[in-house]
Amino acid sequence: MDESQKTEILKAVDALFDSEMEFLAELTSHPSTRGNEQSAQDFIAAELQARKFDVDRWNVNVEDIAHLPGFSPVIGHYDDAVNVVGSHRSHLKTGRSLILNGHVDVVPVGPLDMWDSPPFEPRIDDGWMYGRGVGDMKAGLAANLFALDALRALGFAPAADVHYQSVVEEECTGNGALACLQRGYKADAVLIPEPFAEDLVVAQLGVLWFQVHLKGVPVHVAYAGSGSNAIEASIPLIAALHDMEERWNAPAKCHSEYGHVHHPLNLNIGKIEGGDWTSSVPAWCVFDVRMGLFPGQDIDVAKREIEAVLMEAAHSNDFLRNSQPEIIYHGFVAEGYALAEHKTAMADQAIATLEDAHHLVTGHGLDKIAITATTDARFFGLYADTPALVYGPKAEAIHGFNERVDLDSMRRITQATAMFIANWCGLEPL
Repeated sequence: MDESQKTEILKAVDALFDSEMEFLAELTSHPSTRGNEQSAQDFIAAELQARKFDVDRWNVNVEDIAHLPGFSPVIGHYDDAVNVVGSHRSHLKTGRSLILNGHVDVVPVGPLDMWDSPPFEPRIDDGWMYGRGVGDMKAGLAANLFALDALRALGFAPAADVHYQSVVEEECTGNGALACLQRGYKADAVLIPEPFAEDLVVAQLGVLWFQVHLKGVPVHVAYAGSGSNAIEASIPLIAALHDMEERWNAPAKCHSEYGHVHHPLNLNIGKIEGGDWTSSVPAWCVFDVRMGLFPGQDIDVAKREIEAVLMEAAHSNDFLRNSQPEIIYHGFVAEGYALAEHKTAMADQAIATLEDAHHLVTGHGLDKIAITATTDARFFGLYADTPALVYGPKAEAIHGFNERVDLDSMRRITQATAMFIANWCGLEPL
């Protein structure tokens, strides 16, 4: 690809950017929280069909993926879990194939009165677009699609197969991406534009979700001393888990990519429920926990330690030693993944190609970071031996109020993605 072609690709992204913002606004207006992704997926499927992709739309079937490594257990059914993949089939197949992956599911919005504007009515203000999911990660889905559109506007298509994936379940299990692997979608590399401010993610943590169920003895509050308060019984167990969290963050246990990160493994009590009546000693309590894991940390060993910590704390409680907590794993059972440790020639080539694209667009080198979250990259890197590049726009307040994405950053990511596709896959005439 000569210099004039590079310039034309950058200009093509610019020419389409108003349409890209309109696409992002429309996609963000769909309230695609878990179980409600269908309308957003219908919109994406229609956009892919209009562009003559081969469109595959299916409901994720737990039975198809439950036996696979990386599967996370679920509560409830998957009748409403819809994946969409649009495939470009190259005529020449002279280049390297690519998966452009993104997730359409978003987290709940929380109290609406804490947003400056309705979360599913996207607005633009001072170069930012606001709305739930606009950064995490619908801007990435837009960038993936319009990078291909820019090449098409110049009369080109990738000279290798490209699979555009819009998946569900990233925010709670990752089973949507796993279902794509099970369905046979493979490639030489994967690009996932999660919102990490135009940096390349070279390490990500694993995540373990679990619930702790406690039972108490209900009595009228007037006789509270003769009962056992299941909510209050959770307090020493939570304290014991936080003590474990500190041990796991000790320097001697830290992964090499996280040596510069203060307290990389975070435990979060994300939800707690219990009791039935204000004047009754609560008979039950359930609290939900999220715990981070280092790349390479054994999940089964981690589970055993968690269980031992909880049982030891329960044994120290007069009531709980005879009514032990029940631990249920649901949602994320996710291993960490380090692209930095993906020592293959294909991984090196993919990183170098992205570095070149980033430098051409921004004029500076590509920074590399280790993140304290997880992404769907692990499925491709760990279970398909495919380098997964996580590289997306700058966003703020993801999972929070007034989530927003920097539109100039999204433009640069779209340009870099188009350049990456052109160099990685090569180009063929339409």
